[in-house]
Amino acid sequence: MAAGSAVRGDVDEQSGAPAASTGPLDERERKQLDVVRRFGTVGSLLLAVGSLGAGAAPVFNPVWSLPLFSLFSRMPTVSIALAFTGVFMIVLAWLGLGRLSLPGRERMVSSPQMARTLIMWTAPLVFTVPMFSKDVYSYLAQSEIAARGLDPYTIGPAEALGNADPLTRAVPTMWRDTPSPYGPLFITISKGITWVTGDHVVMGVGFHRLLALIGFAMIVWSLPRLARRFGINPVSALWLGAANPLVLFHLVVGVHNEALAIGLMLVGVELALKRMPRVTPDGPFPPWQQGELLWYGIGATVITLGAAVKIPAALALGFLGVMIARRWGGRWTHLLNTAAVLMVLFLSVLTIASLGSGLGYGWATTLTTANSIKSWMAPMTALGFGAGGLGILLGLGNHIDAAIMVSRMVGTLIGPLLAAKLLLDGFRWRLRPMIGLGAALGAVLVFGATVQPWYLLWAALPLAVAAGNIRFRTMATAISAAFAVALPPTGTTFDGRTYQLPYTYVAAALIVLLALFLVRHHIPGRPPRVASW
Repeated sequence: MAAGSAVRGDVDEQSGAPAASTGPLDERERKQLDVVRRFGTVGSLLLAVGSLGAGAAPVFNPVWSLPLFSLFSRMPTVSIALAFTGVFMIVLAWLGLGRLSLPGRERMVSSPQMARTLIMWTAPLVFTVPMFSKDVYSYLAQSEIAARGLDPYTIGPAEALGNADPLTRAVPTMWRDTPSPYGPLFITISKGITWVTGDHVVMGVGFHRLLALIGFAMIVWSLPRLARRFGINPVSALWLGAANPLVLFHLVVGVHNEALAIGLMLVGVELALKRMPRVTPDGPFPPWQQGELLWYGIGATVITLGAAVKIPAALALGFLGVMIARRWGGRWTHLLNTAAVLMVLFLSVLTIASLGSGLGYGWATTLTTANSIKSWMAPMTALGFGAGGLGILLGLGNHIDAAIMVSRMVGTLIGPLLAAKLLLDGFRWRLRPMIGLGAALGAVLVFGATVQPWYLLWAALPLAVAAGNIRFRTMATAISAAFAVALPPTGTTFDGRTYQLPYTYVAAALIVLLALFLVRHHIPGRPPRVASW
């Protein structure tokens, strides 16, 4: 199969022939799957219980007034230990599920089995207090600003609502004076939520979680379809994508609007490719099929709506344009004409979304708001810290801020240049455009000024449906597992209470080790070595 071409049905990545079918799990493996499911479900339940005292709760925490549930908020160390236990159990269960979902196995998990596992793990998480981040409270405050007829792209919650407002008080201090960095579609939807919930924080969080679940459903719907289209096993794509702990922790539990943005982006790509025929570099290039151009337009529109939530989704239009140009004939004129049409559509949809929000294009001036945070997870920021620290050791003075600024400027150049190179390679048939999309999003975000664990999903989810080798799967698994445990569930630092961490880690480790001992006979073993998928 030519790299990056759209296909119908499951095919082998290398040959383009129908993929070898795998059989259902045998009795022993079904027992292992059952244990893995329950192990992860118990982890989800522990995370939900721990969130009552260790979650990123608002300042006015309603849990305090509930007779039984308030007990956990009065025992923060115990709650954090329970939350960490849940995190570790979910990650371990995901790794175990991966052994039963490895492409190339003689027998592997079926799509219905994977779907049931997802439901079991996700259901308890729907009812948790937000964890790992307090961004959802910023969503509520910014939408209240818009609902009052003010501009969230020019003023922050403190100035617009006042520091005494319950919505402002729930926002972390560092974000109370910053404008909204989110797109016009998200602000419009959030404003509608505010009209329903007012300043009721719990109800507002519930509606935003519903919005995140809609995005999660889009991801679950699109992943197996795109995987089949690009010759990747759909069950494996669901495992690496939808069941990924980063998705569960940061999109479902953390209520991040990446769920909606990435969901729209992936759905848009799938819709756009609905009628695209399979082509190779040497042709033939058939004439336009009935409805083909219409589906390109529909898909591009949905992708643009994703960009109107968070702008990185716009990069998918570039790689969609590459796929359309290659299908058209693969000439530069085809690429330029496709780019022109997609650009007109992109600007038209964004204009409608911007003017429809009543806020105009103010969002375009606030896209770098998050850069005010110096995240150690961002390689370029970490490089600046290292260079500045080295200067101090050498007696050159404290120039950390200047070093960070320079390293970030370099990263701002490297990311887009890599994305452009990947676009060109995709057009020249050197790699699959979906692989290019995932790698380009990863490059732009990783070389950006700020990196958070959930940012990695922009790269991981497109790659899950197109990247087909064991080396990538192993690397993605290791990175996902590491970043899944990188942030504390509280969504805040432990300044003044770091003494809690050793106790919570030790307690969580002991509980997890005990649980592993109890299920030791049903842990999925390492499968025989398989070929790249």
